[in-house]
Amino acid sequence: MKPKIFIDGEHGTTGLQIRVRMAGRTDLELLSIPEAERRNAAMREDLLNSADVAILCLPDDASREAVAMVAGNNRVRIIDTSTAHRVAPDWAYGFAEMDKAQPQRIRDARHVANPGCYPTGAIALIRPLRQAGILPDGYPVTVNAVSGYTGGGKQMIAQMEDDQNPDHIGAPHFLYGLTLKHKHVPEMKMHGLLERAPVFSPSVGKFAQGMIVQVPLYLEDLAAGATLETIHRALVDHYAGQSIVEVVPLDESAKLARIDATELAGSDAMKLFVFGTKGGAHVNLVALLDNLGKGASGAAVQNMDLMLSA
Repeated sequence: MKPKIFIDGEHGTTGLQIRVRMAGRTDLELLSIPEAERRNAAMREDLLNSADVAILCLPDDASREAVAMVAGNNRVRIIDTSTAHRVAPDWAYGFAEMDKAQPQRIRDARHVANPGCYPTGAIALIRPLRQAGILPDGYPVTVNAVSGYTGGGKQMIAQMEDDQNPDHIGAPHFLYGLTLKHKHVPEMKMHGLLERAPVFSPSVGKFAQGMIVQVPLYLEDLAAGATLETIHRALVDHYAGQSIVEVVPLDESAKLARIDATELAGSDAMKLFVFGTKGGAHVNLVALLDNLGKGASGAAVQNMDLMLSA
């Protein structure tokens, strides 16, 4: 019997992208709710409880409500793409490449919290250095990032694309999260294995999909002997054998004059770079991904496939 999958919130940006990734798959039975009935609580509850895996593409409160709807049904497994459960101790964090044991944790889990797009890039760069002992306790980490505007959902898409919208955004690039209290900071801290919350500065560009996340570091404040090469080696060792996360060789990175935030748009891959000058004082760690790919819908499908392979 084919596993039944229900995307709760399938008509939103993330849900639609998940449907695109499932199009043509004959190994799944996709349960669906008409858009006109998306607020029909009884129908939603019935579909949630009929699913083998429910993927929640909802705001935080609606995700918590959906989880409550299946609380007594141990057969239903959940992937939540909201922020609601990303630091909850009883939820598996759905970044499969985070460490070697994470794929099995996801396979075994009933509840999986899909990572945020910005944290996916930041944790991918930070966690390997923490585990390797290169990034010391208490280091003041900063994370600077730019995302495509689809990360803001349908409301921001309308603001960016419709110049007749009363809240139209005409700027080619804007900074937000100015209070430094962005909702992604707790998961960056927890899953990045950081003692101190990072200073996170997010921004949005006038392009639909794509993302660049940067973590600049002072070499003299890292573990003794840290160099461009040892940092790169730590990333290479951490992601050895992975097919989705690629650590770009240092010699290839050195030839680059720029990075295009949209390079991986439409892809579920992620590229990691280490930039700097040999013998220099600083390095800049960079993650390149699609905010709706590895940063959202692609990760959700990856996690679903892991759960179904248990």
